[in-house]
Amino acid sequence: MGVTLPAAGRRLAVLASGAGSNLHAILDACAAGTVAAEVVLVVTNRPDSGALDKAARAGVRAVTLVPLGEEARADYDARLAQVVAAADPDHVVLAGWMRILTMAFLGRFPGRVINLHPALPGELPGTHAIERAHREARAGERTRTGVMVHLVPDEGVDDGPVLATAQVPIEPDDTLEELTARVHAAEHRLLVDTLAALCDGSHPTTLSPLTTEAST
Repeated sequence: MGVTLPAAGRRLAVLASGAGSNLHAILDACAAGTVAAEVVLVVTNRPDSGALDKAARAGVRAVTLVPLGEEARADYDARLAQVVAAADPDHVVLAGWMRILTMAFLGRFPGRVINLHPALPGELPGTHAIERAHREARAGERTRTGVMVHLVPDEGVDDGPVLATAQVPIEPDDTLEELTARVHAAEHRLLVDTLAALCDGSHPTTLSPLTTEAST
């Protein structure tokens, strides 16, 4: 039996390393009421991350937490957990967070850490998933890729319980840029749809995954 969340506004902490396009989609959806939640904190590990500008424009508190020299991953994650826990989030969303989290962080937020990955379950874990999918398509090894939203219970890479998936076709003449744009559009829709379902209580946290097709 899944545990259904009550229908109430939720508090989201978003961790992002890159340009922040998925953060932007979340912020817009929260502002529009599509997602019954508020982003209460944005954290990045890169001072040049575009997520900082996205958070500033939305009036959301943002923190840059850079690893210190030879700091162990677990020590960094313990510091990160303190910052995030102070915001009292209901969910922690990894929206382009380019670090593997250890149990020093994950153990503080059991069942509450959600990751977005640009590939389908069991396919292309780790970094550069879109580039690898495009390369395989050019070699005649695949005709589609996809995106998934999943829980992060432990230190496994992109293999936690799946909340939602979307397939993305790869056209024979796709450039990497065209495929990347299509995957990113699917990411934005799937992440928003999944958070909307979680935050209004209509999607149990364990699991009949939402599944969609993304053709554009």
